[in-house]
Amino acid sequence: MLAAMPDSAPSPLSAGGPALRDGGDACPGTLRLHRADDGALARVRVPGGVLSADRAEALLAAADRFGDGELHLTSRGNVQLRGLGAECGGGLAELLADAGLLPSAAHERARNIVASPLAGLDGSPALGERLAELDALVCASAAAASLSGRFLFALDDGRGDVDALGADVTLIADGDAFLLRIGPGDEVFRIPAAEGPRAALRAAEAFLRAARDSGAWRVKDLPDPVRSELVRAVGAAAGPAEHRPRPRTAKAPEPGTHGPGDAVETTPWPGYAPETTPGSTDALPDAHRHANPHGPAHTAAPDNPPQAPPASAAALAVDVPLGRLTPGQWRLLTATARRYGGELRLTPWRGIVVPGPFTGAEAADALGALAAAGLITSPDSPWTGVGACIGRPGCAKSLADVRAEAGAALGPAGRLPVYWSGCERRCGHPHGEWIDVVATPDGHRISYVRGERRDPPATVRDDPAALAAAVAAARSRAL
Repeated sequence: MLAAMPDSAPSPLSAGGPALRDGGDACPGTLRLHRADDGALARVRVPGGVLSADRAEALLAAADRFGDGELHLTSRGNVQLRGLGAECGGGLAELLADAGLLPSAAHERARNIVASPLAGLDGSPALGERLAELDALVCASAAAASLSGRFLFALDDGRGDVDALGADVTLIADGDAFLLRIGPGDEVFRIPAAEGPRAALRAAEAFLRAARDSGAWRVKDLPDPVRSELVRAVGAAAGPAEHRPRPRTAKAPEPGTHGPGDAVETTPWPGYAPETTPGSTDALPDAHRHANPHGPAHTAAPDNPPQAPPASAAALAVDVPLGRLTPGQWRLLTATARRYGGELRLTPWRGIVVPGPFTGAEAADALGALAAAGLITSPDSPWTGVGACIGRPGCAKSLADVRAEAGAALGPAGRLPVYWSGCERRCGHPHGEWIDVVATPDGHRISYVRGERRDPPATVRDDPAALAAAVAAARSRAL
């Protein structure tokens, strides 16, 4: 039976400081729900973000049967279901278990694994087998069941995208080996590729032993001497140490095509009919429909015919405005996956990669259909890099409807991502380098964040035009 959950602990970025084990693990799951003003919330772990078409359909069925029908992507490539009834309990768990989305009840909140979404699709190493092995090892470890819902594993294909996310245990592909990173440090340890998943699990189990006295949830929360000893002990059993600074910026896959023949020009696919009347925006998230001082949120199809498509594409990538997917958008993505590569890959940047292969014409048609459904298929979209917490009215702690404010402040795509938070908790905020916008009783506070450091903030009072201008300027910050 599902149980209601206490409120989450403060983000380490907030005044609450590092989260310690002074209470139960408050991260939502599928067997324990989080209370919200719009109903209960369930978070379904999707290791590596990899979903078969069948499992994607099961998630939509769960959202439709027990929640508000929508699916929300998280900053770890997981899925949240909102608006759940208090009595959905066993039915939700049974549906997810039957679909293979709940392989171990004891480990359901410990299966936090992010992976490079384009791994194996654009000439980079494939990570599927290692991902499946790590997930199985975690589920088979009695100790790993004690990992908090905040603890994070990462599998990086060598490009540095998920290495930049600051996971607790990171495996980085490097030729015929993995580099093992513990926490945020710059030291890595070289290990044979075949030993990578087991080495990652051993590191997580070593963290649990090291955290007994401090009560830390994550490696970065350990006292400095304890963290240093943990890295030394793991390294002694792993292999030779190397200096490899963690990337400061987590670079998401650009919307569009990937693999042989990039940059397909798209127009809406004539075979796709939105769920609303022509020209209506009713099927789009609410924030799409708010006034935008810089122009429309979605650009119209180009007047000229599309350029000749490339010969082929290995994958398509789309971003999801504010991470919120309507049932129609999810069905279209699932149908596209079923027609081509058979799976979806949810990214830690609230986007989705659809593996192919695609011919050039197929890629252009598919991207056109996805664009017509309101998804982001071009890096030039004003929605690129824009994120927000759920805000009002879904969260009682939020001071503002930050999703509507993010939509109203849209402008040209900036160099840096921006994340809007309704309170100091900053639920779901990104990692690496980003612009932090927080609603306060006096307006909004804007600051530049780089890893664990942040610049002094600027405060903008209740002036939408000034707020939009300040956010645009912050996002355009030079390197």
